[in-house]
Amino acid sequence: MLCQNKNIFMRDHILVSWIGRTDLRAASGTEGVGPGPIVQAANAHSYEAIHLLSDFDASDAKNFVRWLSSQVSAKVHLHPAKLASPTHFGDIYQHAAAVLDKLRQENANVTCHLSPGTPAMQSVWILLAKTTHPARLVQSSPEAGVEEAVIPFDISAEFVPQLLLQSDRRLAELAQGVANENASFSDIIYRSVSMKRVVEQAQRVAVRSLPVLIEGESGTGKELMARAIHRSSSRAGGPFIPVNCGAIPEELVESEFFGHKKGAFTGAANDRKGHFELASGGTLFLDEVGELPKPVQVKLLRTLQEGIVTPVGTSEERKVDVRIIAATNRTLIDEVAAGRFREDLFYRLAVAIIKLPPLRERAGDISLLIDALLQHVNDEAAKLGLRHKKLSASAKNIMLQHRWPGNVRELLNTLQRASAWSDEESISAEAMRDAILVARPAAQGQEDILGQSIEDGVALEDVLARVARHYIERALAHSHNNKTQAASLLGLGSYQTLTNWMKRYGLDA
Repeated sequence: MLCQNKNIFMRDHILVSWIGRTDLRAASGTEGVGPGPIVQAANAHSYEAIHLLSDFDASDAKNFVRWLSSQVSAKVHLHPAKLASPTHFGDIYQHAAAVLDKLRQENANVTCHLSPGTPAMQSVWILLAKTTHPARLVQSSPEAGVEEAVIPFDISAEFVPQLLLQSDRRLAELAQGVANENASFSDIIYRSVSMKRVVEQAQRVAVRSLPVLIEGESGTGKELMARAIHRSSSRAGGPFIPVNCGAIPEELVESEFFGHKKGAFTGAANDRKGHFELASGGTLFLDEVGELPKPVQVKLLRTLQEGIVTPVGTSEERKVDVRIIAATNRTLIDEVAAGRFREDLFYRLAVAIIKLPPLRERAGDISLLIDALLQHVNDEAAKLGLRHKKLSASAKNIMLQHRWPGNVRELLNTLQRASAWSDEESISAEAMRDAILVARPAAQGQEDILGQSIEDGVALEDVLARVARHYIERALAHSHNNKTQAASLLGLGSYQTLTNWMKRYGLDA
């Protein structure tokens, strides 16, 4: 790092710094320490305010602020920062960026002081000041005084394009519904009774090594649920291997699952482990398991029964220890009845079944998801230096009225489009209408509860139960679980009548 003496600073400037141990020693009057880096920098220019971050004991930090206030004319602000360690880059970045974010909103001219604190703190100041939070950098020493730090290479030009690329990749993964690899049950956003019941079931089954089948429409978060189950299981320290069964070419399915030996077929240039061996000791997530060809279903069943795989091109058997979590957007028992899926494999996979409700049946969850997902979109946009977006009341009302046939994935994609297409800070109703894609009409009987075919028979009690649960959950969410208000909304005589209905349809839990 090169430095040069400069006495010219912008007026009405703000000094930002971590409190260093040398500063604390200066405040305590330790002989030979002198004024310390912060006082030295503060006296080099008439700052309007000084913002200090500290991971020291609260009493030590407050004592230093009182002492510093007696040494300088600037107003001193303290920002306590709890760090896992003074060298934890993630924690340091989070607290430093938060302070600079606030000052940027106030249009302040900021100088970051590099000298106090650890080298990790110094590095984070440099990265922030030269990329997303432009600021002047200074450093000080007893010998050289206060100097402006001149970086001999352009961090923005060298590293920001890669940073933006990583952010774009993450946004693309989110749009495709790729779950965070460290997802847990705390990452599942809900307050509806229907989703609460599902999460409780998943938490109970997570601690066992039983196979799990997750059923739900596209975009309901099946992989998120699978990763949460894995993270809460005894296999959390092992690998989680996701496999999209519908995306593997039929001629390669066997090789993908069981591996192959070099020369087993054209293109097999090296030995390769299959998904089962890669997942051994952990969890194998079979997404869209209903897409597997029948011949592969037979071999998959043998592996599940015996815990053995035989790579293509060899007779060598290898032991594997894998927990299976399968997922499908179909009703797999119907696929069995239609002859498209093996019954014996179904019962091997469906030891525990988790049925994820579509978003339209998760009364009260949509508003929560809108807020959480918009925050996520804004966090990703902030890495690009883009403006933070808010939803106008009318735009949010439009979202609350939409049916969301694509479920949570559609909701996220819509927020991304609305945020990207809106020039203003507040997303308008017009921008939201443009962002919501018009879905094709559903097949007759699929969505219209009154349009089901009578020729094949109708399970009337199931239909009535579905309607009752839907409106009871909506009324409870709207009334914030006030049973008297919910009963009134539903036209029921009293909260006791509502309680009886809830017991009848399994909502009393």
